[in-house]
Amino acid sequence: MEYFDRFCKYLSELTTINETYISLILSTTIVIVLFTFFKKIGRRTIRKKIEGRKEYLINQTIQIVLNIAEVIFLLFIWSDYIQNLMTLISVTSAAMTIALRELILNFFCGIYIKVKKPFQVEDRIEVKGIRGDVMNISSLNFEVLEISTDEKHGQSTGVIVTFPNSIVFSEPVRNLNKGFKYVWDELTVKVTMDCDLVKNKQELYKIINNIEAIKNIPKKMKAQINDVNTTNRVYFNKYEPTIYTKIVDSHIELTIRYLMHPKKGRFVESVIWNKILENYKEGNIDLFLE
Repeated sequence: MEYFDRFCKYLSELTTINETYISLILSTTIVIVLFTFFKKIGRRTIRKKIEGRKEYLINQTIQIVLNIAEVIFLLFIWSDYIQNLMTLISVTSAAMTIALRELILNFFCGIYIKVKKPFQVEDRIEVKGIRGDVMNISSLNFEVLEISTDEKHGQSTGVIVTFPNSIVFSEPVRNLNKGFKYVWDELTVKVTMDCDLVKNKQELYKIINNIEAIKNIPKKMKAQINDVNTTNRVYFNKYEPTIYTKIVDSHIELTIRYLMHPKKGRFVESVIWNKILENYKEGNIDLFLE
């Protein structure tokens, strides 16, 4: 500490700046540099030893702890001057509130997101027409890995979209994972008017009920909805895949309704169509080809 005081005195004489201010600036800089170093070391250590979702969660926890410790150290350094600082802030508080309104709003909205959890990391959400998977939630904003909206089940475009946290109060947020993991999807198959309708439906049911990504979901969905019912009134009359019939012009539309994971939509749809084409070639399904 003696060497530090001597160094501050030397800089004061060299720059003609008050020794107290030099001491405060140097102490603050040292604390910030040290904690930045600790954060980097922490991230690298975790990356080497842990992989996947656990890596992100542990890293976030360590970063929060280090941020709190850093603030405590800075408050300790500035403790003798905080009272004067608060007096200055009280005088300029009205101007600062206006200038920092968005910043303050985003900060408290960030607390709301962490506590109420309208969405979490890895959830698929849609905000202002942009759909994607939540990558990160910070104090002021959250980041979404965009998926293409050209198709019903888009895939990642590689574009990262950043939203201010306050948008959760100004815009509706669609969450495809909130409460339970699965959503209903529909696929329409056109068959000829003179086909054996019962046989075609049986073949379609056989295809749907034998796809791994679909067949085990109804039981899981029912269990999840039972859990959600303790806080929200959610229910469905049927959980198993269903086929609805509709006559349209010169053909029949069979609409298959089934549960799936929202992130596997395109894959599931592709598997279904591949199976339908195989059965069409074998003469089991009478597709209507315009």
